[in-house]
Amino acid sequence: MARELKKDYAKMGWWQSYQRDIMVEYRQSVEEGLDVEAYKELFEAVSKMPDNEHKDRASDVIFNIVYNARVKEGFPYNEPSDLEGIKALRRKFKLPSKKLGKRELQSKIHGAWMGRAVGCLLGKPVEGIWTDELHKILKASNNYPMHRYINSTDITEEMENTFRYRLKGKCWADTVSYMPYDDDTNYTVMGKILIDWFGKNFAPYQVADAWLKLQPKESYCTAERIAYMNFLKGYMPPYSAEYKNPFREWIGAQIRGDYFGYINPGKPEEAARMAYNDACISHIKNGIYGEMFASAMIAAAAVCEKTEDIVLAGLAQVPSTSRLYKDVMTVVNMYQEGKSSAEVYDFIHTKWDERDGHHWCHTISNAMIVAYALLYCEDDFGKAVCLAVESGLDTDCNGATVGSIMGMKNGIDSIGKEWQAPLNNQIETTLIGVGTVKITDMVKSTIEHINKK
Repeated sequence: MARELKKDYAKMGWWQSYQRDIMVEYRQSVEEGLDVEAYKELFEAVSKMPDNEHKDRASDVIFNIVYNARVKEGFPYNEPSDLEGIKALRRKFKLPSKKLGKRELQSKIHGAWMGRAVGCLLGKPVEGIWTDELHKILKASNNYPMHRYINSTDITEEMENTFRYRLKGKCWADTVSYMPYDDDTNYTVMGKILIDWFGKNFAPYQVADAWLKLQPKESYCTAERIAYMNFLKGYMPPYSAEYKNPFREWIGAQIRGDYFGYINPGKPEEAARMAYNDACISHIKNGIYGEMFASAMIAAAAVCEKTEDIVLAGLAQVPSTSRLYKDVMTVVNMYQEGKSSAEVYDFIHTKWDERDGHHWCHTISNAMIVAYALLYCEDDFGKAVCLAVESGLDTDCNGATVGSIMGMKNGIDSIGKEWQAPLNNQIETTLIGVGTVKITDMVKSTIEHINKK
């Protein structure tokens, strides 16, 4: 009798099992405008199969259908994934001209690093909570509208026992002595190492090489986990972003581009170029645009006086024919028309369902929250990160991105000591051979990279 090798499908994590994510693939494909609706019943039938080798083979068929599908005629968006194609579809934005002195630049870079860590810590213990429960916590502790960290003393036993969201064991601000490990800050430190190793003209395959050397598989999520597994299978960029990756437009790349903004103050196009080379190893289309948007905003924040200009400068680096551009511009237009903060919040939450994992973790939904927080923060760091977090969805990611931008814009002195204190100038990482780093050391290295040709 012939011997047979069998996979243990029960041991395969959700992010590593394409067959379990078939309906995410269907929704993603439809949103991209791919002509796959005729196969909907096939997607549904395969998704209901038990996890076994037959479903595995059926999912191969699904992938081939998707990979070879054409964009439907009449689809209203043009969304390339190549850099030259992206550049050809941008709208120009005139960036203010400003020369930064040594002391001002130092303050801005320090503010950006600190702001990212603060925003991440603010949102980290409530990542994944629904806003009805989040707002109950905030209102019960006189923290609504949100204006400070959530502390362990704000969480009652009744909340722990009745809320859907698991509140026990979280990293509340009054229980930490440094910024605990988070992928949002890991990638920022990794960006610094990437420039150390390969310089400012690094290539996508070098990012993949750094990933394999710097972090274990468990440090990567969704699209990043799939890209990591694809590297091991021999799929290099851009194929690593395309092979069986239903999360290819989720938020993972949008949280990775901060360092490229840090080392390009006043140069959003250059920041976006670097962000592209990072993003394309795991994402396509709007997943790529999210990182380019965030990096460009951070770079622009170094020289812009108005947060509205920061958002527009970020959008100037992505295709004006894309879904991300359209949806973020809708937020900008509502702001310019005088719509209230509450009206914009309601608009975002009507368009995107926070109870839906695909909506919760998508690039565009979270990019809209970032833009909303920047536009309605009245140029106040604390209000900005609090708006980003109390709006729900990916709270730590959005808090971190907004914190980076506002810290870069207004410098370290704009971040109150009450925000900085829990961090004690330290960020924990899971990067191999790196461990915990000092924020001030990261600032010093960033300045060196800015000055390096």
